[in-house]
Amino acid sequence: MSNSEPTLIVVMTTFPEINQAQSTANLLVEEKLAACVQVMPTMMSTYIWEGKLCHESEHLVLIKTLQTNYERLVSRLRSLHPYETPEIIAIPAIAVDCDYLNWASAISNACP
Repeated sequence: MSNSEPTLIVVMTTFPEINQAQSTANLLVEEKLAACVQVMPTMMSTYIWEGKLCHESEHLVLIKTLQTNYERLVSRLRSLHPYETPEIIAIPAIAVDCDYLNWASAISNACP
């Protein structure tokens, strides 16, 4: 990947309900904030919230987008998310197939 190519990132978040996760996925793709969103089957999350150990079933959501979309994506994701403090973690893709990157770049419009 050259420095002039767009940078693809994978943004992770979780939702308590599959319907919420899927409707958010649809909106992010329709609004061109993401090229592709994958909603994973139920998993168990263990964490501490307000001093209490919690075990909750959640759905992992993987959002593929361009790094230039990150701030707008986060803003939109926060507005749609049911959690007070949603997990929003971006991971840079260190290597991406050229054809996939071209497709994602065309779909994930970097223009506001």
